[in-house]
Amino acid sequence: MEIKVIQAAAEKRKTKPTDEAKLGFGKIFTDHFFTMPYHAGRSWHDPLIEPCRPLQLDPTAMCLHYAQEIFEGMKAYRGKDGAIFLFRPTENIRRMNVSAERLCMPQVDENLFLEALTKLILLEKDWIPHGSGTSLYIRPTMIATEPALGVHPANEYLFFIIMGPVGAYYPEGFSPTKIFVTEEYSRSAPGGTGYCKAGGNYAASLYASEIAKKMGYTQVLWLDSVERKYVEEVGTSNMFFVIGDELITAPLMGTILPGVTRDSVIRLAKSWGVKVVERRLSMDEVMDTIANGALREAFASGTAAIVSPIGLIYYRGREYPINEGKTGSLTERLYNEILQIQYGQKDDPFGWRIKIAD
Repeated sequence: MEIKVIQAAAEKRKTKPTDEAKLGFGKIFTDHFFTMPYHAGRSWHDPLIEPCRPLQLDPTAMCLHYAQEIFEGMKAYRGKDGAIFLFRPTENIRRMNVSAERLCMPQVDENLFLEALTKLILLEKDWIPHGSGTSLYIRPTMIATEPALGVHPANEYLFFIIMGPVGAYYPEGFSPTKIFVTEEYSRSAPGGTGYCKAGGNYAASLYASEIAKKMGYTQVLWLDSVERKYVEEVGTSNMFFVIGDELITAPLMGTILPGVTRDSVIRLAKSWGVKVVERRLSMDEVMDTIANGALREAFASGTAAIVSPIGLIYYRGREYPINEGKTGSLTERLYNEILQIQYGQKDDPFGWRIKIAD
């Protein structure tokens, strides 16, 4: 299908931010977005890049009632001499199609998805900030739009892509965060949708996140929903611990998101000779390794923050510093290496970086 482009009139375009230090995250959006509707029997049709506008939905649109909504998080980076890069975009595209399958939603052709993404970024390239650690955040989204009540998969959908310039995800920037461990609430269960980027997963996490925030903690560390003892995810990211000479992370068992950054961390660490172990790790073991000094570092990984060091864990009424509240050496090395690959500042031995403009 040919992607049609309608550009916003010059006088209707937004003023671009001039102070990149004040970008924040998820507050500013570009002039255009991509839309493509789906109807059963007709499949996807009429792909369009157009000026950003409010969506018009019937109050009975099924996404509003039965949570058929999925999304992805990606970034475009401005490298030296103005080059524009994407980082492993096909992995995000494939993961979105996995989410679509689980929620009984139609998949999007990978080539069309990437073409739409590239055309939209190039149209909005002047929105990509220049500073280190800044980027153009990209949010592909799919929602059920059929106006109907009754629990069943919808027959109509809308796929759209919005974008906006961003700075650091956490106010702390690349500084150690404080994490709250909850045993009362759980994020996902075996057989559920924990491995998908579905809106309902995030809605279910808000209550515990607000509790943590009011107590002064940055994110929630989620435990398994069955025994409430094994580490799973932290907030919107995958969780890693450096214990002794091992880098340990939870295995992909259907309850956590298979993070693209998670996979990048694992592959990078292995290439450096680090012993990476994907296994279940209980909070009892975490506490033991804090007590005996074997726990050297902890960090979270995700598209938004890349790698975020963790300096303190709150568990059962007590705070436990990690590495004296400082960023660990492996954490910092992983952050810098991935960042430099993303911006084209280092060789990319894995073929992760895709240049879409010089």
